[in-house]
Amino acid sequence: MTKRQLIEELVARCEEMSHRDSEAVVNAMFDEMALGLARGERIEIRGFGSFGVKQRRARQGRNPKTGEPVVVAAKRIPFFRAGKELRAEVNVEARVRPARSA
Repeated sequence: MTKRQLIEELVARCEEMSHRDSEAVVNAMFDEMALGLARGERIEIRGFGSFGVKQRRARQGRNPKTGEPVVVAAKRIPFFRAGKELRAEVNVEARVRPARSA
């Protein structure tokens, strides 16, 4: 599902909400989530999962083209951990409808 499809679904479910309002709500939600993660906060959505930030330490890498050693700087990486209810829902869905082949 894309961001556009998410907005369209919100418009379909909340008929009193205009397309522009739905887009503003979705954008505000994603913006606030990104800002919270940038501040190092953990975001938990009950029944869905949690978002957090992990710290990766600096390491020695290698340029795949030349084989030359390269220093890879430390960085923070966002991650998502699915909640129990979401995992159960995905597994039920997988049993009901087999996955499509690409």
